[in-house]
Amino acid sequence: MKALVYHGPGESAWETVPDPDVQEAGDAVVRVDTTTICGTDLHILKGDVPEVRPGTVLGHEAVGEVVETASGVVSVRPGDRVLVSCISGCGRCRFCREGAYGQCRGGGGWVLGHHINGTQAEYVRVPNADVSLHPLPAAVPGADAVLLSDIFPTAYEVGVLNGRVRPGDTVAIVGAGPIGLAAIAAARLYSPGRIIVTDLAPARLDAAKRLGADVTVNAGEDPARLVDDLTDGLGADVVMEAVGVPETFELCTRMVRPGGHVANIGVHGRPATLHLEDLWIRNLTITTGLVDTFSTPMLLEMLAAGRLPASSLVTHSFPLHDMERAYEVFAHPAETDALKVVLTSENLPQPPLPIT
Repeated sequence: MKALVYHGPGESAWETVPDPDVQEAGDAVVRVDTTTICGTDLHILKGDVPEVRPGTVLGHEAVGEVVETASGVVSVRPGDRVLVSCISGCGRCRFCREGAYGQCRGGGGWVLGHHINGTQAEYVRVPNADVSLHPLPAAVPGADAVLLSDIFPTAYEVGVLNGRVRPGDTVAIVGAGPIGLAAIAAARLYSPGRIIVTDLAPARLDAAKRLGADVTVNAGEDPARLVDDLTDGLGADVVMEAVGVPETFELCTRMVRPGGHVANIGVHGRPATLHLEDLWIRNLTITTGLVDTFSTPMLLEMLAAGRLPASSLVTHSFPLHDMERAYEVFAHPAETDALKVVLTSENLPQPPLPIT
């Protein structure tokens, strides 16, 4: 089969690799119909995730069809259309029993495109299939559903729930990439008083407004001062970091009110300074997190009911074999205005031509 293979920092290629097959009793093999690229994949290519070994197929998000299951799989069978979760859980260890699948100690957690071959391929082996695969209704488009592999559960769990967003809160989100935009949609479920979003890219700030941000500010225009002005000097109740660089994390700690919450969502490849000399007295709660995906079934129900604006985050579509071009577009949003790019199998039925 063809797959996008990581060959070390700054190096990857769409190339032929062996077809996957089942290896453990809980495995399934899925034919990938739809996949996407995550900001985490860009961090891997930068060398920010050194545990990813050269030769690994990247990707951890997909929609597809089950083509093979091992003897221990009971919840799906060949022919089922499924969402592939970015997180795999054994279902038996202490963390899985608590719903913390991201911390699984039974061979799960974030493994796809990290410790084992991932989803940016024509086929993928999915371990712990009973926990890691979610059956999809036929009416849910793959390009929408694939956003529930990672970014919507991450925004909801690591951003909104960890940040403890409540009705009436002032919520500030630093970074208007796909995760930050999903965080806007997820925060709105809790009726905050206002949502303030900052980013460097005007196109992403425009997207933030379309998704429900009340105030947007370019990151070069002192967003911390704007938050102070809007809150009479108090600061935001909840600040979410959705970039993953030291400067944005430190900005978040300047924007939050005493007693407030900083929810770090971004993937960091460098140390950030924690200014405890200023923060110790302010009663802050700072959280980090890898998504657990316990919320995925609920989010899928909301998507099917039309309650999540998933499709509005997709700006570019490519056939699967154009993976390298899709990476170029996704990696340069300032030039391309890319938010989320979606890649689909050439075997999928093509949409009808528009009537002219």
